Amino acid sequence: MARITLKSLAHSYFPQPVGPEDYAIREMEHVWEQGGAYALLGPSGCGKSTLLNIISGLLTPSEGQVLFDDRVMNELPPEERNIAQVFQFPVVYDTMTVFDNLAFPLRNVGTAEVEVHERVAEVADTLDLTALLKRKARNLSADEKQKVSMGRGLVRNDVSAILFDEPLTVIDPQLKWKLRRKLKEIHERFNITMIYVTHDQLEASTFADQIAVMYEGQVVQFGTPRELFEAPAHTFVGYFIGSPGMNFVEVAQSGSGARAGSVDLVLPSALERAIKQAHSSNLKLGIRPEFVELLSRPTADAYPIEIDNVQELGTYRIVSFLFAGVLFRARLEEDQPVPQRKAHVRFPEAWLGLYIDDFRVEVGQ
Repeated sequence: MARITLKSLAHSYFPQPVGPEDYAIREMEHVWEQGGAYALLGPSGCGKSTLLNIISGLLTPSEGQVLFDDRVMNELPPEERNIAQVFQFPVVYDTMTVFDNLAFPLRNVGTAEVEVHERVAEVADTLDLTALLKRKARNLSADEKQKVSMGRGLVRNDVSAILFDEPLTVIDPQLKWKLRRKLKEIHERFNITMIYVTHDQLEASTFADQIAVMYEGQVVQFGTPRELFEAPAHTFVGYFIGSPGMNFVEVAQSGSGARAGSVDLVLPSALERAIKQAHSSNLKLGIRPEFVELLSRPTADAYPIEIDNVQELGTYRIVSFLFAGVLFRARLEEDQPVPQRKAHVRFPEAWLGLYIDDFRVEVGQ
């Protein structure tokens, strides 16, 4: 097992990159601590798989270094990094039995057969594969093959880390939750550094203790699922995490303080000062639908609105309305009353975030 450090790392598929847009991975500094369970979350094309392939050695970075503990790994091929990688589609030897598939990585490095049997039995038990050990891999279902593929990464006790590249894509949706829980159990049992690449926020939150959110080749936030939800560090994190995503409205300085569209805003003095002191015109206020308050009667810090639509979604409702010309949403639990068409909206100070050039800024008191 190892602590994996990315130092001034960047990668471009162009021989002579000119600007940031030519980089699949923009320069970054990042650390994966030994024994951690991490998710690398983001949309297709953001650089997740490129970053994973650089760590595993399938790809050499254009710039910077990959370190396992304090050892630079850039020039080492995958087989010398002791990395196990589980891909989107199961990689198994169809003509071999499940036992021989699991034993292969151990036998390949000359492990004594007694230890081979011990390790295979332990991993098979963990993955519920014991009853299938004598079966040919070609006769397995897709989820069983993927468990064998995972088992081949787990069977060696000298791996530095296990990298998962969207491993549940081909799995039946009804079985995904079982495998996600199984991966969590495996991590708790073996204490191996695991990095799980996905575009699914539920998978990331279920598996990982900490999540790195990628956007346009950058890690724009690294934190716990709760931190990503309650205090998104970038507007993309706000959009991408949550259902529905975060509400944002552009704001500008005004003589009276701040304005959104034609609406004069009633804001805390610290927030008004931060807006006035900003050296950019790209200013947004953001708040999660869960924290928006809808009122039937006006208050000093509430704004008049008209309810546009109400979606009944079982245990909660999504209420849509226009605020300053922008479509906003509020999420109300089933026992919360929904105002009639004319209502008022309030944005609690504790949950209102200011974003300058798309990055969240801390506002003092």
